[in-house]
Amino acid sequence: MKIIIKSAKIIDSKSPFHNQTVDLLIADGLIEKIGVSLPNDNATEIKFDNLHVSQGWFDSSVSLGEPGYEDRETIANGLNVAAKSGFTAIALQPNSFPIIDNQSQVNFVKNKANGFATEIFPIGALTKASEGKDMAELFDMKKAGAVAFGDYNKSIDNANLLKIALQYVQDFDGLVITYSQDPNIKGNGVANEGIVSTRLGLKGIPDLAEELQISRNLFLLEYTGGKLHIPTISTAKSVQLIREAKAKGLNVTASASVHHLVLTDEKLDGFDTRFKVTPPLRTEVDRQALLNGIADGTIDIITSDHNPIDIEFKKMEFDTAKNGTIGLESAFGALLTVLPLETIVSKLTSGRTIFGLENNTIAEGSKANLTFFTPEGKSTFTKENILSKSKNSAFLGTEIKGSVYGILNQNQLVTK
Repeated sequence: MKIIIKSAKIIDSKSPFHNQTVDLLIADGLIEKIGVSLPNDNATEIKFDNLHVSQGWFDSSVSLGEPGYEDRETIANGLNVAAKSGFTAIALQPNSFPIIDNQSQVNFVKNKANGFATEIFPIGALTKASEGKDMAELFDMKKAGAVAFGDYNKSIDNANLLKIALQYVQDFDGLVITYSQDPNIKGNGVANEGIVSTRLGLKGIPDLAEELQISRNLFLLEYTGGKLHIPTISTAKSVQLIREAKAKGLNVTASASVHHLVLTDEKLDGFDTRFKVTPPLRTEVDRQALLNGIADGTIDIITSDHNPIDIEFKKMEFDTAKNGTIGLESAFGALLTVLPLETIVSKLTSGRTIFGLENNTIAEGSKANLTFFTPEGKSTFTKENILSKSKNSAFLGTEIKGSVYGILNQNQLVTK
């Protein structure tokens, strides 16, 4: 396949063509030529209004459902959603049924993802069935293609188990993911503990539930060495704890979700369960601290934390509804309302290095792993914008900026 991309502004700080508007000639999945006004020699021409091109985006936390919860989302449709949302690769969380906790489950999801433009990289469960009791078959899953190990939205209560896991994975350069929320301090909480939860009569989850667990996990990392990723942090103190750990030289990385960077617990006033997520939406002070953590490099990755939930588990009382929001479709547009474009692109691509994936730059001879978008324009995010099977988006009715045109990856072009 031969493609010529016309008049594209390159957003790639590592590329010699960064911030330049050029044409790109793609042949058989490789960038053959970059220049101004390249001739079209029987190539498929790609041209969009105010076209911008970056390295392909990577989402470090995506839940789909299949196997077991195909009514929430299938792998095939989920990868199509990711592609049309600008993501050329996703890390798949293990919270399916059965849990991805062995080699055969890793092979299953990888085989289901064959032939798609968006690549799938499974995260293996850290413990068997994500029950937090016994370590799963980490090395076997690594050999099968798992890029990291963690129990989705579940803290490891047993500190010794986490210590052993951090030591064990060093033999094969494994990455451990530790969601951090102390279940005893969280208790039956359903919202951030503060003015809003008190006003609404909702049981609160204090910041301490997250911060205490992060502190413990960082102490364990300091003792064991190895690599630790702390996903979806949500409080100002959590940002500071990770900032201090990095200053000490610990090999720790962190992510923040789009919804925590854009929304606060003030959204809970209508008891709308679309805003029930874990960790809970926090205060404006916390949101600003997260944005500062993005700016100074404390937070390495931005994730959509895409989590489809059946309508019957969302359309119920706030206390009993499941946590989670979809986020792939709205990620870029929502982020443009709070962050500069180059920062967004950086945080949507830097996860590839952290998760040990191939990381190309936009240069002649490089693999064509590209995302197409424009930062211009404003719109309201509606149900018509949702491509996922589940519709539990926290951004419905929200004004967003820009739009995604599609991707080019695996020698496949996908556009809206």
